[in-house]
Formats: sequence, structure tokens, C-alpha cells
Amino acid sequence: MTDFSELFGRRSPTPLPGAPGMVTSPAIVAVGTRWRCQRCYQWVAPADRLPNGDRYCRTCLQLGRLTTQDRLYTIPEPNRFPRLVSGGCTWRGQLSELQAQAATAVQAHAQAGHRQLLWAVTGAGKTEIVYPALAEALRQGWRVAWVSPRVDVCLELAPRLQRDFGGVEQCVLYGGQPVAYHYCQLTICTTHQLLRFDRAFDWIVVDEVDAFPLATSPMLQVAIDRAQKEAGSCLYLTATPGERLQREIKQGKVAVTYLPLRYHGYLLPPIQLKISWRWRQQLRQGRLPMGLQHQLNRWWQARRPFLIFVPHVADLSVVAAVLARNGLSGGTTVYAADPDRQAKVQAFREGQQRYLVTTTILERGVTFPSVAVAILGADDPVFSTAALVQIAGRVGRLASDPGGQVLAYCHSNARNVQRARAMITRLNRQGRRQGGRQC
Repeated sequence: MTDFSELFGRRSPTPLPGAPGMVTSPAIVAVGTRWRCQRCYQWVAPADRLPNGDRYCRTCLQLGRLTTQDRLYTIPEPNRFPRLVSGGCTWRGQLSELQAQAATAVQAHAQAGHRQLLWAVTGAGKTEIVYPALAEALRQGWRVAWVSPRVDVCLELAPRLQRDFGGVEQCVLYGGQPVAYHYCQLTICTTHQLLRFDRAFDWIVVDEVDAFPLATSPMLQVAIDRAQKEAGSCLYLTATPGERLQREIKQGKVAVTYLPLRYHGYLLPPIQLKISWRWRQQLRQGRLPMGLQHQLNRWWQARRPFLIFVPHVADLSVVAAVLARNGLSGGTTVYAADPDRQAKVQAFREGQQRYLVTTTILERGVTFPSVAVAILGADDPVFSTAALVQIAGRVGRLASDPGGQVLAYCHSNARNVQRARAMITRLNRQGRRQGGRQC
């Protein structure tokens, strides 16, 4: 018997003959004198034409080429899932009082169909706070997507959800995934993968909503809207919402649940500013700032894992070479296009690597035990205020080790660094009002 679930709530250029209720439409349509792709809803550039004259969409080409000769096929989402008594939740943890209050608010907004934001500091336990709402949604037979613009976030989240919702069939989607797509109730995927869906999900959880590239991509924002059912809703998660989202909160377009304290009750680690005049010239000469080198030596000798954030990919190999010459073995570099990126991050998480020299790809959405952080060139424009706050949030995430250092080495006390330090100060002031403790 033919399985038609491949098309449930999913746009595909491959039809399934005989599929009941299958809907079809052109992949690229004419709108006046222009052409528009119906998968990503972006305009096709006049020059994007094949030798035979057919137009094609370059914007979503990575998902497979669509031309004016192609059609897209879908079957409206039927929510063909078994009813789960407890929503398939197998998590046996317990929320703190503040987390439980936030979880109750999130669940109420979800059931009311509100567009909402969970604005919680890094390390507040946003994932676990969502669990009660997620369990109730799954119990009611909703189809749910948990998405993020960062593949690292998806890869860290997927095993947690598979462990904590062991009674729910799940799939994980990202570019180059080893396991093929299959129809299921809970989908964990990158925001790019939502371009393949059409009115599929009753609830979409958008993790790290302010992260690149989602924050600056109208295409991905449209993908979220199109993947959500007409009567569906979404939940945004972040510690550092952008100006647009904050403006929508003030306008009453987004409901907000706020949590200014980490789950273990300790405050955020402050960013310690270290002025390193001419650090770039020193790096060209094969040296690190003396203070940074001494600090890295201390972490390495104490066997504390550490991250070194650098502004650009070209800086990775230079810093790694300096560390190797100074006897700091057991580390490696990682960046967005690194073919071994996933394996390296996992090796560091498991303690097989002593340190990582990284770009901003690890600024958010990943948890490493007992880690320390150094940011070389924190005044570089690549490090936004939000990025610096998120980087600082990698430190002190464990209840058993809530301390740790965040050191920012800069030419000067630039505005982005000032704002990041001020934001953490404000968050900690609010956290103290709720009983937060300083390490």
C-alpha cells in the first residue's frame, strides 16, 4: 500500500500518483511582469534563466532546483497521530518555582493561540520551561516543530528531546542530514527546512529567534509563517530579543514571559574587560597578548575547558599555531563551513578536546560543562552586543559549577562591549531582586 504521508503538510516537486486530496500549484508563478517562487516566496531575478529560457529560483536552490516547468504538490495536514496520555513526556526533572511560573504562562499562551516570547537569561532553562506546554500540545494531537536558525542548536536539542519525550515519534532535519525525512508529530529542524512545509504545524517553537541568519532574513520569517497553520501559533525563545521583537511586544502583538534568573539561582558572569593595545599586530607577529596567554596557561594547567572566540575565520589557524608553540595541546579550531564541525563540538563537549578556537557559531544554543571563555578582539564589529551577552552565557551554566570567567580582550572599551556589560549588569540587578546569588 502506497504511503502518502510524505506529502502531509509538505510541499514537494515530486507527485505521488493516486494520493487522496493532493493539491498542486506551479512552483514559480508570474506576478505582473515578475516571477515569484512559491516555495520561498522570493522574487526570481531576471538573469536567473536556464539555456532553454525557463526561469529558476536561485534563493532556495540548495533545497533542489525549481523552474517554471515544475509544480509543487501537497496534502493538507491531517494530524494523523495517536493520542498520548502524558504527551509522550518521559522527563523526570523538576522545575524551580520561577521556572514553573514561566512554564504555566507559556502553556496558557500556547493554548490560547497567542504569538509569544519567552525572554529568559542564558542558562535559565528555557528548554525545560517549554516542556509542560509541549507535552500538552502533543497530548492534544498537535503537530509541533522546534526550529532554530543554527544547526548546532538543533544537534544539541535533538538528543535532549528524544530522551525527554521518548514516547513521541520525532525526526531531525538539516542540510546533509544522514536520516531521511519521515512524517511524525515532533520535528526538530533548521529554519531553512521550514521552506519545505505548508500549513503543517499547529505550534512552532523558534529557538534563538534573534540569531543569524533568521534575524535578517525575510525569507526565513515567511517560512515560519507559511509552515504554521492558519489557526496555529508560535513561541519565540531568546535571551536577547532584537529591536523588532521588542517593538512588537510594546505594540501588544507578542505576549511575553520574562525570566531574569538562571535555573540554579546564580547570576550571570560579568564580562571582564582587558585592554590589549595592538593585539592585532601582536597576532601578526605570532604572539598573543601577554595577559591572555598567561590566563590560557592557567586554565589549561587547571584542566578547565575553554573557548577562545575570534572575529574572523582567518584568525583561527594563527591563534591555534601560537597556542601549539606555547605547549597548549589538545585543542582545535571550528567554524561554520568546517566539514568536521559537528564531530569537533561533540568531542569538546565530551572532554576529548581541551579547548576550541571558534568564530561566533558557538555564541549561543550550546552547553559545555565548566567552560571558561576568552574573546579576542571583542570590540570588532562582528561581535554585536547580543552576541557578547550570549557568549558570556556559555559560562556557569551548571548548578555544580556556576562560576567561571568571561574575559574580553580589546583595543578599547568600544560601545558594543560597554552595552553588553551594561545589559548583564541590568539583568543581574533584576535577578538579585528575585533572590539571585553572586558566585
